[in-house]
Amino acid sequence: MSVPAHRTLVLGGARSGKSAHAEGLLPPEGAATYAATARRDPDDPEWNRRIAEHVARRPDDWRTVETPEPAALVELLDNALGTDPPILVDDLATWLTGALDDAGAWEGADSALETVERQRGELVRACASCRARLVLVSAEVGLGVVPGNRAARLFRDELGALNARLAEVCDEVLLLVAGLPLRLR
Repeated sequence: MSVPAHRTLVLGGARSGKSAHAEGLLPPEGAATYAATARRDPDDPEWNRRIAEHVARRPDDWRTVETPEPAALVELLDNALGTDPPILVDDLATWLTGALDDAGAWEGADSALETVERQRGELVRACASCRARLVLVSAEVGLGVVPGNRAARLFRDELGALNARLAEVCDEVLLLVAGLPLRLR
């Protein structure tokens, strides 16, 4: 009998099924904490529909905690106990976007990038030491051509670095391609 992974990283491209697959890794019945990293935008109805689709899939006994600020997610993970319900974080690409926004990193200031690097390190540390069952969802964006603009390259590079560091501390790493999970570890 195999022991279930304590920390799982689920990677995938846009609409690959990564979120639904990650949700399916948790017990079908029982409590869970869903850490939602998206920032709501009242002026973006399409984005709000996407969020509503995710909310509609969640079982009634799951608790949603909105963690759009980088420190809020770290705090949630740091405070988790081994007896707590599993935590599902969806998704780290939106968490990183918020961190880049808050730091003003899109303009490329070294101090802003240092802030994001520090926050990334805090998140990886919190994931590694989280005592609850943890499932992380993140986009995989580095499989295509080098983007033609600075902001897209920055995002791709920063997310790739975050995913690589998280993969180091996770017991299980999955990649969803066309809805199919591939076990990387």
